[in-house]
This record gives sequence, C-alpha cells and structure tokens, in this order.
Amino acid sequence: MIRDFSAVRRVACLGEVMIEMIDDGQDRPQLNVAGDTYNTAVYLTRNLKNADMSVSYVTALGTDRFSDKILNALDHHTIDATHIEIRPDHSPGIYMVNTAPDGERSFSYWRSESAARTLFQTPCTIDFSVLDNFDVVFLSGISLAILPAEIRNTLISALARFRASGGIVAYDSNHRPRLWEDVETARATNMAMWAQTDIALPSVDDEMDLFGESEEQQVVDRLASVGATFGALKRGPMGPRALGNDHVSQTYKAVDTVVDTTAAGDSFNAGFLAGLISGLPMAGALMQGHALSSKVIQQKGAIIAADQNR
Repeated sequence: MIRDFSAVRRVACLGEVMIEMIDDGQDRPQLNVAGDTYNTAVYLTRNLKNADMSVSYVTALGTDRFSDKILNALDHHTIDATHIEIRPDHSPGIYMVNTAPDGERSFSYWRSESAARTLFQTPCTIDFSVLDNFDVVFLSGISLAILPAEIRNTLISALARFRASGGIVAYDSNHRPRLWEDVETARATNMAMWAQTDIALPSVDDEMDLFGESEEQQVVDRLASVGATFGALKRGPMGPRALGNDHVSQTYKAVDTVVDTTAAGDSFNAGFLAGLISGLPMAGALMQGHALSSKVIQQKGAIIAADQNR
C-alpha cells in the first residue's frame, strides 16, 4: 500500500554512525563522521525544503570523544539526536576507506563492540515505541545485520505495527556479507523486511550477489513476490529503474570522472525520498536522486560540502 507523502513531517533514519578514517597519504588520517543511513540523513536534511519537516537519527552511542564528535556532527547538520541511546561502556565503530584509481572503494572495519549493536537491548531508554514519533522510518540491511537475531526480528515486527498504524517504511538492503551470520539468514531477513517495506531502495548488484540472480528482472520479480512494488532499483551509471507499475522512460547522464563512490547509494536514497516527500512524481524523484548521487561521487568522502550539494 502506497502512503500519502503529503502528510509526512517527521522522518527517522535508523542505524549506525561511525568514525570514518581517510588516509591523506602522509600518515595523518582524516577523521570524519559517516555511515550509510547517517549519510542519507544528512543529504535528506539538505534536500527537504519544508521548514516544518525534521529528520531524526536513532542509534546508540557512548560517552567518549568519538561519540561527542558524532553528536556534534548531527547538531551541525540539524539532525535531531534526542532519540539516541547512550551506553557509557561502549563507543562508536571505526572504519578506514581505501579508494582505487577508478573511484571504487574498500573498507577495513573495527565495529564488533560498537554501541550501535546494543540498540533496543535492555536496559534501554530507547525502545521500539520510539517509532511512534515518526511518519517515515528509513533503515538498511546494515541497520539489521549489526543487531542480535532476536532484536532484529522484533524490530521487523515493530515496523509492521508501525505500518499498520499509518507509518511509512523505507528500506535499502545495502548488503555487507561479513556482517551476517550466514547467507541463509541474510536472505530470510531481507525478504521479511521487503515484505514490510513501502519504499524499496535496493541496489541491483547487492540483490544479485545475495540471491545468486543473473538478471535484473529476476530481482524485480522476487521483490514483487513479497509486495515490494514501489521505489527505485539502483543500477549505478545506468540510472535507476522505477519498481512496480511506475513506468518511467528517461535518460540518465553518467559521470565522466568518478572520484569516490562512497555514499553513492546513500545520497540517491536521500534525493529520491526528498523528492517523493516534497511531492515530485516518480520521474522527478528518480532524476533528483540520480543527480545528487552524481555530485557526491565526483568528490572524496561520504559527505560533500553543502555548497557542492546544490
């Protein structure tokens, strides 16, 4: 069921914010704040034009200086941080980005004991009722994979209740194999999540890798089999494809020089969601997402300067 986007005022992005280290070539790594759903939150905040709309972030942090850095970044980007669990005995995860000459990147992670992995676990002040504060909740496969199986499954059930009460769920599977117990769990969890999704934001490569598919239409048909029939299938330089019955025929310009593909999908998600919430038709939302992603991959790092976002 497609919801009424005109009523949306409060959006939550749920997941893990991390400290990003980028090697400057002189053994002095640059420290940034990033993470897939956090990146989307930043770009979504920049692209929502209605002053009555707010973007919140739901996660868990510690009381260390890296957690303070993340809280300062949320404040800087005017993202509401009042729904964050504080765990004094934990700290955020950290990752190092290595970028190849063609712009493709690889990552090294230190996140096994991150605070975000404790989200929704007792004792807690942020429980599943936090969802009731929002009109839209956006999360990713990473948001689910970092949680224990019991909490993960309970979250999906809570999202089903959220939808039943009129909420809108947006989901990007953003598959990271090393975060999952095994491929069977990843497949089952994602299919359960797609069945509770109003706005589907899959990447064709992720879906094919996870489910062993070789053709784009196989991905679309599988998603449709559980009701994920509205949203955008991300296809890199080919541009996005509308899911379901929203037949859109338009040309997407590929970027001449890709500098860094970090946050390509995250920024597309933000541009696309902002377009829908702002009242654009499917074609306009797809184009806005692609245009924003194209700007991001021509700069280094997950979050580009605000003046380059325009």
